[in-house]
Amino acid sequence: MSKSDFILAVAKRGGDLPKAEAKRVIELVFGTIEASLKGLKGGGKLPIGNFGVFTVAKRPARMGRNPRTGEAIKIKASKKLRFRPAKTLKAAAGIV
Repeated sequence: MSKSDFILAVAKRGGDLPKAEAKRVIELVFGTIEASLKGLKGGGKLPIGNFGVFTVAKRPARMGRNPRTGEAIKIKASKKLRFRPAKTLKAAAGIV
């Protein structure tokens, strides 16, 4: 589902909600999540009610292989964003 499809779906579910207003709401929600994630340190968590938990995890430096040449290469340390859905979200998707 693209972002524009998501905005359209929110506008339809909102009944008389204009598409422009739905877009503004979605932009506010995504912007708030993004701003909150920027404030997290490595290992920080951002729980969102019955939706799930975003976490920032530190990945240590490690050795890897160049798939073309097979040469060993060093991969530097980095951070990774993870999302763990809440049980209610999993149940809605038929996963639990």
